[in-house]
Amino acid sequence: MNREEIIQIVSEKIKLVRTENSYTQDQMADIVGISKKTLVQIEKQRIMCGWNVAVTICALFRDSTILQNILGGDPLEVIELTAHDCITRPMKTTPTTNVWWETLEETVAYRLQQNILSHHYRIVDTEGFRIFTSFDEPLTRDHYAKIQ
Repeated sequence: MNREEIIQIVSEKIKLVRTENSYTQDQMADIVGISKKTLVQIEKQRIMCGWNVAVTICALFRDSTILQNILGGDPLEVIELTAHDCITRPMKTTPTTNVWWETLEETVAYRLQQNILSHHYRIVDTEGFRIFTSFDEPLTRDHYAKIQ
């Protein structure tokens, strides 16, 4: 997934996210930091939001069921991963995120998984801590091999 795909997804779903949170267009525009006119244009699919607005939406509405279901989990994780080549700091995963993950390989200590929606990869340990995340499969497999 790249920036353009995320921008398109957020642009297409912004109205659903707004209604999911019971915000008026005025309220949503104020929260996101854009004009109501711009929000209306995005909602009517006349223009797409920019990267900054997409990031803002994903950050402020990271618990949105709409965004989680379309991006395959935590929207902010997908945004962060798109901005960087990989994420290597440990982070506890939540049990509900497992529905979006296919286990590709598994050892006693680690699981190599791929997200079925965004197609990014992660390595998690037996306690559910994310050890590594990347869109780059060879890089992820290399890291997986090194920690064995």
